[in-house]
Amino acid sequence: MNFNDIKLKEDAYQVATYVKMPIAVESGSGAWVWTSDGERYLDLYGGHAVCATGHSHPRVVVAIKEQAEKLLFYSNLVYSEIRGRTAEKLVAVAPGELIQAFFCNSGTEANENAMRMARMATGRNKIVSFTGGFHGRTADSISATFLGKYRKLGEPNVPHHVEAPFGDLESAERLIDRETAGVIIEPIQSMAGVNEATPEYFSGLRHICDRNGAMLIFDEVQTGVGRTGNWFFAGSKLAAGAFPDVVTLAKSLGSGIPVGACLVNERVASSIALNDLGTTFGGGMIAMAAVLATLEAIEDEDMITNARLVEERLRDSLGGVPGVVRLRGKGCLLGIEFDSPCKPKYDALLESGVITGTSSNPNVLRLLPPLCVDADVAADAIADVLRKPFSVAT
Repeated sequence: MNFNDIKLKEDAYQVATYVKMPIAVESGSGAWVWTSDGERYLDLYGGHAVCATGHSHPRVVVAIKEQAEKLLFYSNLVYSEIRGRTAEKLVAVAPGELIQAFFCNSGTEANENAMRMARMATGRNKIVSFTGGFHGRTADSISATFLGKYRKLGEPNVPHHVEAPFGDLESAERLIDRETAGVIIEPIQSMAGVNEATPEYFSGLRHICDRNGAMLIFDEVQTGVGRTGNWFFAGSKLAAGAFPDVVTLAKSLGSGIPVGACLVNERVASSIALNDLGTTFGGGMIAMAAVLATLEAIEDEDMITNARLVEERLRDSLGGVPGVVRLRGKGCLLGIEFDSPCKPKYDALLESGVITGTSSNPNVLRLLPPLCVDADVAADAIADVLRKPFSVAT
C-alpha cells in the first residue's frame, strides 16, 4: 500500500494524536527504518527513545517468538520463571540500593505507582515536582507535570501537587517539608528541551528528602536503561552518586514491547503490603522476555559504551557548525540548541533521510537514537545537513 492510501486510512479511523511525519514506517533494522515507499531513513529518534537495542534486534525477536510459542500471557497471580529471571537481571544492573521491581505497562503507570508508593511509605500526600518535567498523561502523572499546556489538559488535577523550579536547590529547601510524601524528578528533562542540572543538585535533593523523611523518585523513563551512557542516572557520577528511593522505567526497557517498572529500595518495599498494588498485564510473559533480552543485548554488545561514543562524536562534529549554540544532554539523550528555531533543520534532516525530534523549546532539536547506532554515521549525517545554508522556506 502506498503512503497516501495508508495516511487516508489512518486519518479516517484513528483519533487524532500527534502531527505526524509524512512517512509510513514499515520495517527496520538497527538504527535504520524503511518506509512503505521503499525509502531508507537513519532513525535518530528511536520511536521516541524506545528502540534502545535498535529496530527488531534479533535477540529480542527470538526471545519474543520463543516465549509466544510457549505461553503468551498469564497474570502475576501465578509464579513465572521468565518473570523471576527478568526481575533478577533488572535488579542486578540497577544501583545497589534498589532491591525489588514492580512491573507495569508504561511510563505514566510507573510514575503513578511510584507516587502512590511514596504516599504509602510516608502517610503523607504532598508531591513536589519541577518546572519543565513531564511524567505522563494519566491523572497523578499529568498533575505532576509542569510543562506547557499538559497539566491544564489533565484538569481537574489531583490535589497536593507543588511546583519547584528545576535546578534551584534553595527553592527545593523551602518547598520540601515534613508534609512532603515524595519528590519526583526527570534527571534530564527531555521534552522540555534536554534541560540538565549539576550533579550536586541531585545529591542536595537527596539530603533534603532525608532530613524531611520524603521519598525521592527519579523518573528515568527516558534516561534509564543505558541511554545516558550509564545503566541508570541514579547512583552515577551524573547524580554525584545519589540514590533515589524509587526509579521508574519504560520506553527502552522492552525494545518496543510496552512495559514499565518501578525499582524500589528496602524502605519502600517494606511499606507495601499484599493487594496494595495491582496490574493485569504488568509482568506478562512476552514483556518479560523482551526486557530480559533487551538487558542482555545492551550488556553483551557494550551499547552503553557506544552511547558515550555517540555523544563524544556529535560534540566533535558540531563544533563550529553555524547556528549551533551547544549540545545538551548525555549519551543518546541529546539536544542540539540553535540560535534560532530548529524546525527548518528538522525538516531538512527529514528530507535528507534522517529522523530526529523537536521539543517544547523551539530552538532545541532532540536526538534519542538506538544505543547501537554507528557513532560516526550519526555524527556525519547530522553535521552534513546542518552545515548547509538554511532559509525560512527550508
